[in-house]
Amino acid sequence: MATDVLCEVNNCTYWASGNKCDASRIYVVASKNEAANSAETDCKTFQKKEEDAIN
Repeated sequence: MATDVLCEVNNCTYWASGNKCDASRIYVVASKNEAANSAETDCKTFQKKEEDAIN
């Protein structure tokens, strides 16, 4: 299992310094039955940060 999950979505609740994901688990789904590339996937773990926490 990966020990470092990188993420550049800094408005996510789980985004941590160093572009790391701080979620305890990650849930990714395919937009179709099977994904041919990363554009056809979606991170269901994403939760938008409250605006005050971003700044």
